[in-house]
Amino acid sequence: MTTEELKAIQADKVVDSRGTACPGPLLAVKQAMADIPSGGVMQILSSDAGTKRDIPRWAAKKGHEYLGDFEEAGFFTLYLKKA
Repeated sequence: MTTEELKAIQADKVVDSRGTACPGPLLAVKQAMADIPSGGVMQILSSDAGTKRDIPRWAAKKGHEYLGDFEEAGFFTLYLKKA
């Protein structure tokens, strides 16, 4: 997806893990996944560059769809769709 398409997504849940380091963002995502319905979308905000590697790998293992990411203002915004 393009950055514009990602920005247009209305997320069912936003996880703001800016300011935390690995494994904080991944743990926050794992916990928050229970709060969204199957097919729902989660937006993750993270200032940890490792998140761009860790979240897609975890999503693939669990069967969730990684929709993409973009960077702005010193942090990353990632999107997942729950299986």
